[in-house]
Amino acid sequence: MVGGCNAVAEQAHPTVAGPPATAGEPGTGPGPEGWTGMRGVAEIPSYILMQPTTLCNLDCAYCYLPGRSADHRMSERVAAAVATTVNAWAQRVERFSVVWHGGEPLAAGREHLAALMAPFERIEHHVQTNATLIDDAWCEFFLAHQMEVGISVDGPATRSALRTDRSGHPAYDRIMRGVAALRRHGIRFAVICVVSDPTPELAIELYEYFLELGCYWLGINIEEREGVNTRDNTRTEARVREFWAALTAAWAADPRLELREVEWSLHYLGAALRGEADTVLPRQRDPVPTVAHDGRVVLFSPELAGFDRAPGYGDFALGNVLDTGLDEIVRSVAHHPTGWVAEYFAGVEECRRTCPYFGFCGGAHASNRYFEAGRFDVTETEHCRNTKIRLLEGVLDHAGRHQNP
Repeated sequence: MVGGCNAVAEQAHPTVAGPPATAGEPGTGPGPEGWTGMRGVAEIPSYILMQPTTLCNLDCAYCYLPGRSADHRMSERVAAAVATTVNAWAQRVERFSVVWHGGEPLAAGREHLAALMAPFERIEHHVQTNATLIDDAWCEFFLAHQMEVGISVDGPATRSALRTDRSGHPAYDRIMRGVAALRRHGIRFAVICVVSDPTPELAIELYEYFLELGCYWLGINIEEREGVNTRDNTRTEARVREFWAALTAAWAADPRLELREVEWSLHYLGAALRGEADTVLPRQRDPVPTVAHDGRVVLFSPELAGFDRAPGYGDFALGNVLDTGLDEIVRSVAHHPTGWVAEYFAGVEECRRTCPYFGFCGGAHASNRYFEAGRFDVTETEHCRNTKIRLLEGVLDHAGRHQNP
């Protein structure tokens, strides 16, 4: 874990909230060589995602994961194979993280999760959980293993109605019990919130709710059509833009939370105003390895994991750690991309050539391209519009309304 506007750099104040224009011909970006970030693939990722089990005890309406009703657990052999590479990577960088994702990672149980974590050395462990299974024993586990905790909740009970168990019962009360346990033990936690119907009123309600909830960090995911979630993610442009503008205003009035989308936008806009828009993105793309329960590896988009009969592509997995070292899988894809990865890279380059927002986002995510359009070489997606373009426009709308006279 681990998601450009060059014309803004020419403005003395962010007064214009329309889409930025490219400098010169399409594809030239902010300079004669165009956007220079996100070229090639980093040899060492900043983190990896691990799937200790496919099982999830919830059945959220918008979940993208296939097979989440089955309990296929990662073996210690798979974890050890991953650790061989990760421990070597961790010695070469300042920080490295392993994110235990799911399914619901706590459904693997404390004993099994501890066994999977055991071979890793000098890394940070993170867990992303629906919080329904958190109790005092799990909190003691988090503290003993110095784990960073992220939970998923979509706001108050009425806003979290899509988060249900397999019987259709709301999960909210169980989530709150988990949050109470975290608080009792003094464990800080981050939150991922999925928004299905973005409105400015909801933005204000959510920000106030999460301030009271006590999380230290908040990320907002506008619902995406991907994986097994085929719900329409087309949204009204004005409403999405106003949602982000209202969220920015709420944060600006009381910036106690780290608000992922707004703070990244302001970071980018600040660089753009200094004429440094092309310095924001990493020079190379993070491969973001996701290791499934059986050792299969997907790069770039965790949402592609678990799909082995995708129409037109078959298996998105690029190798298996039981057969090939994780470092070799990453290196092979970086130097000799084939299949869907080569198609995805072609799509990224088309984004670089044509999209004025490329310096902000680095190109549409692989999973959104495929699950929205059925291909990887398309460019702008609904996810781009909802979570990148309208986000930046909304932040600029807020800035334009509150600039000094």
